[in-house]
Amino acid sequence: MCKVNPRVDFAFKKLFGSEENKDLLISLINSIVSKKDKVKDVILKNPYNFANYNNDKMSILDIKGQATNGTWFDIEMQIGEDYNHDKRSLYYWAKMLVEQLKDGSMYKNLTKTICINILDFEISRKEDKDYHSIYKILNEKTLKNDNLHKLFEIHYIELDRFNKDYEVLKSGLDRWLSFLKTAHEIDKKKIPKELQKNKCVVKAIAEVDRMFNEEERERYIEHRDAAMTVKSKIESAKDEANKKIQKAKEENEKALEKALKKQIQKSKKESKKALEKEKQKAEKQIQKAQEENEKALEKALDEEKQKAEDSLKLQQIELAKSLIGVLDDDVIAEKFGLDLSTIKSLKI
Repeated sequence: MCKVNPRVDFAFKKLFGSEENKDLLISLINSIVSKKDKVKDVILKNPYNFANYNNDKMSILDIKGQATNGTWFDIEMQIGEDYNHDKRSLYYWAKMLVEQLKDGSMYKNLTKTICINILDFEISRKEDKDYHSIYKILNEKTLKNDNLHKLFEIHYIELDRFNKDYEVLKSGLDRWLSFLKTAHEIDKKKIPKELQKNKCVVKAIAEVDRMFNEEERERYIEHRDAAMTVKSKIESAKDEANKKIQKAKEENEKALEKALKKQIQKSKKESKKALEKEKQKAEKQIQKAQEENEKALEKALDEEKQKAEDSLKLQQIELAKSLIGVLDDDVIAEKFGLDLSTIKSLKI
């Protein structure tokens, strides 16, 4: 079984972002993109280099590469839930496009840029459970790109939505996602037959545990534990919010039932006309109570959601504070979504 979790960003970066493992990266990319965007080779723009990491040049652990056909790729593995990851992905996409102009190239020389986000949480709120979503710019009327804005493409792969057993794996993407989710369960001496169909997945299973030296393993553990701490706090905040919402719902239902019984008992003692009048009054009160119930539930949800976001923000600030003096201020600001004035205030 794999002792290293390939979903941790530091491990993912070395496994797929090293020159010696470019075949794994190419296999992963080709399992995600369309047939016309498949690549034969990739030039790594920010390959894994532990010396660079120690020198504060590899604090952002996405993988950038350019295919021989000119297409640019940015691949990121995110294990900790991030409410703003959609905005972050747009920023990374735009940044890569700008980088293509650094050498003085003209706009006409810009090439297609694809961001691939592999997430260990659900970011979309769509009703279906499809784990792979692809976003492009389309004409609102025709729902086609009309051969314009072909440079834009963002993929979201939500691992929480992927729940296939080995025997039903069909595609290359299925096999890679199965590896990422179940690496800790795979017996290296008895690799499932469906995974064996992809030689790159077999190589990744063999490589993931032997790729770190002692110093790298310590850094991996730091990344893993930090991500798990953030994830645990978010889950705790969600659980607390759900408990409070459920309690409020039960209390409101009891209050509604009590109010209805009281009005019915009172109405029985009165005349038919008064009964009808009280019945209408009771219905209005029930409607009002239901509206107040909905408002109370909505308010409780908003409050708990804000608490969860505040908790995550505090965690980010604490992590940022712990990295002051280790990373440059602008790197810390970009990594945690903070402005430089906030970083400076943490030094006081």
